[in-house]
Amino acid sequence: MEVAKHNVCLIDDDNIYQFTARKLVEATGLAKKIQSFYNGSDAINYFRDQSNNNPETLPDVIFLDINMPIMNGWEFLEEYHKLCNKFSKLIVVYVVSSSIDSNDMQKSREYKAVSDYLVKPINRIQYKELIEGL
Repeated sequence: MEVAKHNVCLIDDDNIYQFTARKLVEATGLAKKIQSFYNGSDAINYFRDQSNNNPETLPDVIFLDINMPIMNGWEFLEEYHKLCNKFSKLIVVYVVSSSIDSNDMQKSREYKAVSDYLVKPINRIQYKELIEGL
């Protein structure tokens, strides 16, 4: 069994997805810390604060939903792009959505921070492979 060594961040407004994803990520045994945010604004504010004060607490990977209130995934990515150069490490971003719209998939490719577009649901094996690949 690998040692849990990755900080994982879930940004999604769906409580059921958050609960399920947390359990599945925990089951991989690869996450030392899992942070949850229910909108992009809370996540961006956290990243802004941590990049200045505690950069080691920033996540290694972000699983980002598109459709959320307050600040959606696209708006998050616009703000994230302005911040990510200040981070002391590379953070892998996966867009995770129930949308199978090819326009959303194409749009996600326009952001250099986004590694891939994943369609929900994601199973434990997929999470394990994604986190192991960091």
